[in-house]
Amino acid sequence: MPRILYPVVLLTISNIFMTFAWYGHLKYKKAALWAVILISWAIAFFEYCFQVPANRIGHEFFTAAQLKVMQEIITLTVFSFFSVLYLKEGMKWNYIIGFILMVLAAFFIFKKW
Repeated sequence: MPRILYPVVLLTISNIFMTFAWYGHLKYKKAALWAVILISWAIAFFEYCFQVPANRIGHEFFTAAQLKVMQEIITLTVFSFFSVLYLKEGMKWNYIIGFILMVLAAFFIFKKW
């Protein structure tokens, strides 16, 4: 795999961990808040183990702004699947429009002017 793709793969893995750390507990509302915080923090550790190298490697090829927009699009993609498949929440038309606008933002960020 070309090194330029490492940030995409690492950010995707990072965002899977992040999404579970931030939102996975929503299915367990009866769990003690302190326990949820500790478990979320433990999951977030693994997020950082992928996120930090993703940005370090990615900065060889992309600007910080490009990495941030890439991360946000990956986050929205991962979260979309998570909310539909794990939380069983529906995908609404306005979510899709918002996602399209984020992709449009990426076009402007990555475009060489």
